[in-house]
Amino acid sequence: MISECYNQKFLTSQIVFMSAYTQLFALFCLLFVSAFLSCAEISLASARRSRLQAIAEEGDRRAKLVLDLQEHPGQFFSAIQIGTNALALLGGVVGDAAFSPFFLWLLSKFLPPDILNQVGFILSFTLATTLFVIFADLLPKRLAVARPESAAMSVVRPMYVIIKCLRPFVFVLEHLSDALMRSMGFPTKRQDTITSEDILASVGAGTAAGVIAPQEEAVIQNVFDLESRLVPSAMTPRENIIYFTLDDSEETVRSKISSIPYNRFLICDKDLDHIIGYVDSMQILRQILNNKPISFKEPGLVQSCPFIPDSLTLSEVLDVFQRSRDDFAVIINEYAMVVGVITLNDVMSTVMGELVITEDELQIIEREDGNWLVDGSTPIDDLEHALDIDEFPEDSTYETVAGFMMYMLRKIPKRTDKVVWAGYTFEVIDVDNNRIDQIFVTRNTDKPVLHPAEKFEETSTTK
Repeated sequence: MISECYNQKFLTSQIVFMSAYTQLFALFCLLFVSAFLSCAEISLASARRSRLQAIAEEGDRRAKLVLDLQEHPGQFFSAIQIGTNALALLGGVVGDAAFSPFFLWLLSKFLPPDILNQVGFILSFTLATTLFVIFADLLPKRLAVARPESAAMSVVRPMYVIIKCLRPFVFVLEHLSDALMRSMGFPTKRQDTITSEDILASVGAGTAAGVIAPQEEAVIQNVFDLESRLVPSAMTPRENIIYFTLDDSEETVRSKISSIPYNRFLICDKDLDHIIGYVDSMQILRQILNNKPISFKEPGLVQSCPFIPDSLTLSEVLDVFQRSRDDFAVIINEYAMVVGVITLNDVMSTVMGELVITEDELQIIEREDGNWLVDGSTPIDDLEHALDIDEFPEDSTYETVAGFMMYMLRKIPKRTDKVVWAGYTFEVIDVDNNRIDQIFVTRNTDKPVLHPAEKFEETSTTK
């Protein structure tokens, strides 16, 4: 009798242990499938289309499947939500059945029977929830975010199988969600609109990570600035234009060409506002080598040049050069007066920045004490980049730093006139015939900063 009772208890305990192992295995399977769905949800949603298209062009069909799935996100998200919610419910049931007997056995010696079941349920529910949050949600999603494209291509084929298996439920949920989206005025398909700000932000992140060199970042930023920078910011201004008139003598022509190394010279009738065309210095040199007289009235020597308004952007100037097959243009204002000339090299120098500008050509010079000497003709966009200023006041009304000073002072600036803006002090230190030559820029701090002239005087006194 005693032996029979003992055998029955042993068999019952074996069944309980086998049931517990089965439940734990079932819980592990639920965790694995839920982790797969979480990884698929994040990776397919965050995978970059540009990167996937590049991979698809290399011949990987999985990238094409991911792109197709992103085009119809309703089916994908419907299958994901059905799976995750069903697994969460099953996980709670299986987790409670798997862990409750253990907690009941563990706490039976310490808690009274009337609260033992409630405490065991709370502990088993908390443990099962914690396992699902960590291993089925947080961990797979973080792994998917680290490499979204690779993860998306790994899960895309199983996801197509899941979508086909859940086709009836997916069909109903997709159409219901699409109807709700349309009623709220939202698009039902994914729209990837990439702006210049998005690209610059990615470039900045690449520079911070060391993937992109600072010089490369500057060039990319300058390329996007071509859409906003107007022609006057890169032109040779009117006062710096060297030109010939039809009545200039051969000695005058030879003297200018030998002293000024320009490739092209404007040819005018009496003054700069009556331009006939331009002449290439190589043509003049050829005339000299052939011992022929230099006369701009000779047919074929003077070539016509395109005229463009000063309201064009540098990007539009590139289009003009491309259409006309020219690399040189005269800039006029609304009164048909010549304000400057621009070449293709001027535009490309704006793009390349300091990579192609020599030290003698720098318009913004940073001194050792952390202040700046700025040429008055410096484009205001260049100063914004150099000083990291978001924008200057009404910067659409002027193009240069000199224009900014005139706008702020409301007069023709004189030496020692100052303007304070965005934490900086701009002081005029050199004026020539009402033209601002140089500006001294200091960062506003409590520590006094020596003016360049004062620093020179102090050095001379010390000596």
